[in-house]
Amino acid sequence: MTRRHGSRPARWLAVSLFAGAVMALSAANDGPAREWRYYSGDNGAKKYSPLDQINKANVSSLRIAWRRPQLDPAIASLVPPGFRISNNFRSTPIMVNGVMYAPDGVGLAEAFDPENGSTRWVQKAGADDFAGATSNRGVAYWSQGGEERLFTHRSHYLYALDPKTGDPIAGFGDRGAVDLNAGLDRSLGQYHWASTPLVVRDVVVMGSAMADQDSATKKEGAPGDVHAYDVRTGKPRWTFRIIPQPGEEGNDTWEKDSWAYTGAGNVWSLMSADDELGYVYLPTTSVTNDMYGGHRLGANLFSDCIVCVDAKTGRKVWHFQTVHHDLFDYDNPAAPILVDITVGGRKIKALVQVTKQSFAYVLDRVTGKPVWPMEERPVPASAVPGEKASPTQLFPTRPPAFDRQGLSVDDLIDFTPELRAQAIELTSHFVTGPLFTPPSVVNADPNGTQGTIQLPGSVGGADWTGAAFDPETGMLYVPSMTNPFVANLVPGKPEETGLRYRASDRRLIQLPNGLPLTKPPYGRITALDLNRGEQAWMIPNGDGPRNHPLLRDLHLGPLGHSVRAAPLVTKTLLFVTEGDQINVRTPPGGGGRKIRAYDKATGRVVWEQEMDAGSTGTLMTYLYKGRQYLVVAIGGQNHPAEFVAFALPK
Repeated sequence: MTRRHGSRPARWLAVSLFAGAVMALSAANDGPAREWRYYSGDNGAKKYSPLDQINKANVSSLRIAWRRPQLDPAIASLVPPGFRISNNFRSTPIMVNGVMYAPDGVGLAEAFDPENGSTRWVQKAGADDFAGATSNRGVAYWSQGGEERLFTHRSHYLYALDPKTGDPIAGFGDRGAVDLNAGLDRSLGQYHWASTPLVVRDVVVMGSAMADQDSATKKEGAPGDVHAYDVRTGKPRWTFRIIPQPGEEGNDTWEKDSWAYTGAGNVWSLMSADDELGYVYLPTTSVTNDMYGGHRLGANLFSDCIVCVDAKTGRKVWHFQTVHHDLFDYDNPAAPILVDITVGGRKIKALVQVTKQSFAYVLDRVTGKPVWPMEERPVPASAVPGEKASPTQLFPTRPPAFDRQGLSVDDLIDFTPELRAQAIELTSHFVTGPLFTPPSVVNADPNGTQGTIQLPGSVGGADWTGAAFDPETGMLYVPSMTNPFVANLVPGKPEETGLRYRASDRRLIQLPNGLPLTKPPYGRITALDLNRGEQAWMIPNGDGPRNHPLLRDLHLGPLGHSVRAAPLVTKTLLFVTEGDQINVRTPPGGGGRKIRAYDKATGRVVWEQEMDAGSTGTLMTYLYKGRQYLVVAIGGQNHPAEFVAFALPK
């Protein structure tokens, strides 16, 4: 975000919209167990609530209780003429002590009423502070004794605000703000992140998305290190380096000193923490260049890992790499979910990482050891000059994969012989194969091979909306996407980028008529029993293309939408949304607008409602003044982004 010369973090100090107003907390505060104090319900990212006012018997009576636009009108009036605010509104509120908090459509923190969505206060911004502004996923709350504060970030600043008034915490950083650019090599880029701070004990932990937009075109970049700051002072407490330096563990997994120039490996998504153990769990991602690694041979630790670090010191406790030498953009896209399960009569403090490659890796969260055996299996080699794919990748033996993996003729669409023939003809121009088939070089001859069809694609399997875990039953509910993706490489410009090859258009692929390439379902919800390591049930998520002109007369059942769906599980129900088309890299013609409630035991739909647009954020729920609410952010190409709250009639 650009600033005028001499501008200072103080310009961002949050103030009440109503001069002299004092925000009174509700006398009817229903207690922490009935609130939603963390982005995902708790620091363990479970997306679970014990609330049961809304249940199978009455869920069909849910109605919209209130709506709130992604920008408070007072802030909307400051937006410069011609500035376009994206309707891809990724925000999810928290609810603490009778007040809701969330980032708005330009990343400013807002506080509002849980009963009607009316404004309490909004973080102040100057008229020139909107360049590049966008929504973030969430904010974080901390309290101890009589102290409390709200943590939010925008551009390259981390802020600590008084939750009651929105005023800055003067003793935090420089008058309430910490510059996250401090210590970065600015020639490699400015700090960027769109996710949610994690507060554990007395530190606030920040990920990043360094070089994230350039990771497909450059070999160099700023490393996506993770930083922790003191919750009271804002002073740096520790840094965990994703790409280890000489003498550090993992440095020898970077051949020919490639650690020195490789960037990214970010924790661009969400993190989790075990407050009792004092451990933070970091889901790291791919590095530059994310589909060609001839310049960074080796396993490339600590990219594509779950890394457990001590919250007090940042010391690594253990790590587990989900992809060796990533050539697939198989980022770990969601927070590791902390689960307490019983396997073979033994109680285990575990975590589960859902992934783009459609595996759920289940580990002991104390030791990092797999709960069930995992196998290093041979995978296809790369034919790209200079590349050396990892000869093996790690496959869990339990639970089973939750979405389609790899592509063969048997996977292709077959509703009619004509569609089948089209799919076979299309795929004949590409390399296909099992999971972890590497990218390939585009042939200069238009009739030659045009790259590799990768399945799942880099936007496939699970994504940042994650999964939901029911601690009472041990069931994990995973929404996922079947999105074939073209992993196509073209010659690079070594003199400019240092790359012999680089990723090309990285497009999602479907038939020319707009139908998917594969058999359904194209989006699904899978219930995994984590006590047994087995699939309990699987259903399509939504109608999908069943009403396409070429399919309408076949009277098909639901085929599933290939979208980022948001799950939430309560004591009685599973709620899942359909992601909107506006979400990045949704297949053309994809997206949905419905929200549904399911029977947790069977996957049977017990309620559904079509909204004005599909979801763009994740679900949350809370009880306020004796009434349970369900809230989600929505937005579309032709529908302004907003929060929508559902509740039973009064």
